[in-house]
Amino acid sequence: MDKHYLTPLFAPQSIIVLAGDTDAPDTLTPYGQALHQMLRAQRFTGTLTFINTKITGTLEDLAQAKADLVVIALPEDEQLAALELVGRIRCSAALILSSGVDANHANALRQAAEHAGVHLLGPNSLGLQRPSLHLNAGVMGPLAQEGSLALVSQSGALTASILDWAASNAVGFSSVISLGPHTSLGLPEALDFLANDGRTQSIVVYMEGIQDARRFMSALRSAAIAKPVVVLKAGRKPAGSAAALTHSAAIVGSDDVFDAVLRRAGAVRVNSFVELFSAAKCLASRYRPASKRLAIVANGGGPGVLAADWVNELHLELGRLNPETAAQLAPKLPPLAALSDLIDVSESAQPEHFQQAIEAALNDPQVGGVLVIFSPRIGVDGTAVAQAVAEAKRRAAKPLLTCWMGDTTVGAAREVLRKALIPTFRTPEAAVGAFGNIANFTQNQQLLQQTPPPLTTLAKPDIAGARLVIESVLAERRQVLTEMESKTLLAAFHIPVTRTLLARNAHEAMMIATQQGFPVALKIDSPDIAHKSDVGGVALNLHNGEAVRNAFNDMMQRVKRIKPDARINGITVQNMARSRRGREIYIGLVSDDPFGPVITFGAGGTMIELIDDRAMELPPLNQFLARRLMERSRVFETLGEWRGATPVKMEALEHVLLRVSEMVCALPQLREMDINPLIVDESGAVAVDARMVVAEQAQSLSLGRYGHLSILPYPARYEQIWPLRDGGEYLVRPIRPDDAQMLQTLVKSLSPQSRYFRFVSQLAELPPAMLARFTLIDYDREMALVAVQQERIVDEEGEVQVKERLLGVSRYVTNPDRSTCEFALVVADDMAGQGLGARLMLSIMEVARDKGLEQIEGLVLTNNPNMLKLMRRLGFEIRSFPEDPEFRFVVHRL
Repeated sequence: MDKHYLTPLFAPQSIIVLAGDTDAPDTLTPYGQALHQMLRAQRFTGTLTFINTKITGTLEDLAQAKADLVVIALPEDEQLAALELVGRIRCSAALILSSGVDANHANALRQAAEHAGVHLLGPNSLGLQRPSLHLNAGVMGPLAQEGSLALVSQSGALTASILDWAASNAVGFSSVISLGPHTSLGLPEALDFLANDGRTQSIVVYMEGIQDARRFMSALRSAAIAKPVVVLKAGRKPAGSAAALTHSAAIVGSDDVFDAVLRRAGAVRVNSFVELFSAAKCLASRYRPASKRLAIVANGGGPGVLAADWVNELHLELGRLNPETAAQLAPKLPPLAALSDLIDVSESAQPEHFQQAIEAALNDPQVGGVLVIFSPRIGVDGTAVAQAVAEAKRRAAKPLLTCWMGDTTVGAAREVLRKALIPTFRTPEAAVGAFGNIANFTQNQQLLQQTPPPLTTLAKPDIAGARLVIESVLAERRQVLTEMESKTLLAAFHIPVTRTLLARNAHEAMMIATQQGFPVALKIDSPDIAHKSDVGGVALNLHNGEAVRNAFNDMMQRVKRIKPDARINGITVQNMARSRRGREIYIGLVSDDPFGPVITFGAGGTMIELIDDRAMELPPLNQFLARRLMERSRVFETLGEWRGATPVKMEALEHVLLRVSEMVCALPQLREMDINPLIVDESGAVAVDARMVVAEQAQSLSLGRYGHLSILPYPARYEQIWPLRDGGEYLVRPIRPDDAQMLQTLVKSLSPQSRYFRFVSQLAELPPAMLARFTLIDYDREMALVAVQQERIVDEEGEVQVKERLLGVSRYVTNPDRSTCEFALVVADDMAGQGLGARLMLSIMEVARDKGLEQIEGLVLTNNPNMLKLMRRLGFEIRSFPEDPEFRFVVHRL
């Protein structure tokens, strides 16, 4: 697993520039002229060659100038020829600087690049910067300072603005990448590179749209596993659609879905240009989130209260000192200091008082981060206070932010803080907002860690029966299921529903109601009526047969008058849900373009659009995700003990959400769904009404059985139990995030030689970032299988405990061509000769074959005879590796 395939593009060591006639600068395009200025403004650490495109020469001459990257700044009619030239001199990467290129020409350039085997950034790109290489291959402005923050932007104007701001705010960059409309390489590829880039500690993304949701989600999750990602997205569309067939689709907008996407990807979203800068300040200072509890240290009540108000507004928590810490700190502060909520060090506080308070807060386990607010005071040196904060920061293990209020008298203090890489803001609200954005990272990382399977461990649903219902509806060229059909699908997945029977006339309705028992509810049954209440199609609490008969006749007349063209199947009869203090909930499904199905949760009832309570999550769900989904809704606060009502049975709600997740995974034809209302109380939950919309599956079969999902579920189907040669057995299964500690234990237990054979280094253990990247994987682009053995251990008290041990790991990562993959294998030293390595290799090859890959390949050290022997036994072809004679290239057709 060598250097990233886009290294020649984003971190080149040699560059060729094709910008026109270098002897006649006036004839160059504006981008060509600017490119020359930018490249010559500093000395590129690699090799830089300018080629005059107006002087003819042989291809052999050009081939002598072979480079990692060719930068093209030519008129539009010359770009295709230049790109062809790049391919002929066997250069693997090209950058086209241009703007205003339409989709047709961009597509022609993309096809030419693919044909030539060239990774193309552009067209409509303003270039890239790599400050550590003194490389400014673009027209975005002067070269940025070097730093650890990467910027990827789909707006050239915004990129230039950010760089201009960063120059005066001590923010440096590892990379700056400009994308635009119709670019060949886009956000997924840029994120892929930055996730693996050692110089990048955090990533800021400005985006306006995506082309491939699955690839974007995969790349974003992969990047967020390794380092914090902050996203600013433009184009916040209005919620809902007038043509929606369900309540869920009417109240959920694409921007709501994007929020859910970023949460599940482990990234942080900001909503304004100012917030992006605030987050950039924190990230550039290498701050990492701790918790949502922010302690406020201030020398005045007013600014501290403003900050505390904003803490509440952003749903953060005020970090309060525990009583022991406060008791120890109080004697060290001025007499008027207050420590009850805010840490108000008082107007007379001197630098040493600030330092004592900050260190006490940072060391308090109840505090996740500290905000220091300074207001200018007579007799207090603000610069000296800033120096005291900088001193405290050296020992800080938590985020430390500052707000020096004022302007003319605090400039020197702000400069001290900037040099100490402490984020400083002009207002308390901006500082609290910055902490809130970064603190969200902690929660989102918890969501990222979840890898639920498509089916839960609950009773197996009747998937075949559900599919038959959907197929019969589609065969009739219908999209909207009747209430009875919708409830049949729910029942197939063991979601409790009220018993519903269809009556064709008033007499049938009366007989059904009498047999079911009163009270009952009547509802119109029509595929053409989306919301029954709007046409008077619901009658509740009917207590006798006469009332049922009259209600049936009245409802038929009323609906036919209001909706004369509607097809009416009849009227359904169902028992009233018997719950005096039950809460009305809705659980829904919407299908977003491009992210696919999204599960929604909120307050139900007839006023669902007015209440506008919507929380959402991408499937698949597990219990943790289901509970977090409920907690994000406003109605969640009413589910506990409330006004004499007993708490609802939360497990019943989780059960319904998990079952809905199963439906979404197993039934790709589902497009919209409303379970509204779902009545829940202390005894359980029951679906009173349901409406579903289906459509033919549009996803390509090449995406597999879960091609309609943005996040692939845990592939439990690859789990297998195998025997060991000397007795016992082990389980081969896909890796999970919670395997991290077992994997670390395995690596530590390996001999130095085994570690070198696997990692080609002398590392004694896996660094945290590498450990996370190895265990939290995207099953769409890679796979890792682990062999796990259960060991029974008797503790000192004689109790038997079961402990798992990881015996070995095989993995593959899909190559950029998407038809081949590269593998790696490691087995515990004491398991040699057990056939474990062969089994893990055969299993990972089977998964790769199932994914449609055509070839598996890898590098094996020449002095690793046991691995080479295994490769021969498995049928791999062993070849020389011209780039490094210490390795052999092994390959197997799948």
